[in-house]
Amino acid sequence: MDIPDRLTRAAENGDAAAVARLLDAGAEADAPNSVRRTALDLAVNAGHVDVVRLLLAAGADPCRRTGEYRELTPMLQAAMRPDPEMIRVLLDAGASMDAQGPMEWVPLVVAATSGDRGHPQTVVLLLDRGADIDAVMKGRTALEYALTTGRTLMARWLLGRGAAPTEYALGLAHSRARQSPEDAKKYAPVLGALHARLSELDG
Repeated sequence: MDIPDRLTRAAENGDAAAVARLLDAGAEADAPNSVRRTALDLAVNAGHVDVVRLLLAAGADPCRRTGEYRELTPMLQAAMRPDPEMIRVLLDAGASMDAQGPMEWVPLVVAATSGDRGHPQTVVLLLDRGADIDAVMKGRTALEYALTTGRTLMARWLLGRGAAPTEYALGLAHSRARQSPEDAKKYAPVLGALHARLSELDG
């Protein structure tokens, strides 16, 4: 097994000691393995923050394309996970919060719509670091995606943080609320929050 394969395997397994030894022995932090994955790619994907710190300190590029098909970035991978510390480490290393990857995905939107309810702690961190709460990804904001995917708690939280209560968002909430009695109950608090925000803006 050559050095890049050894490094990526250790990174994916979270073996920080082995990663440190390989880097000290001259392994290149961004060298791809035999299937074109890098150590940073696999460490972020597996959630090994300590390994990610080592790789970034050794010069790994926090903006390099990742994923099996080069469809992601470390930030997008981290935004899909519930641990905000990975996001913090990547931001400190210079990672972008703007649309990125070949699909132009926005980390804030990804964080708001990943998992069963989105990842609010990650969204908080991104907003505190200056992310645009109304950033658009493929024509929709995080609020609109949250409503589309049934993440009503996230939608209410985004509204509480100042997300724009767009007419499209209001239409989505009304449409989903009409689908069944259960949906009506689920979306009622969101509709109330939307109307409250619209009243605030009108006032």
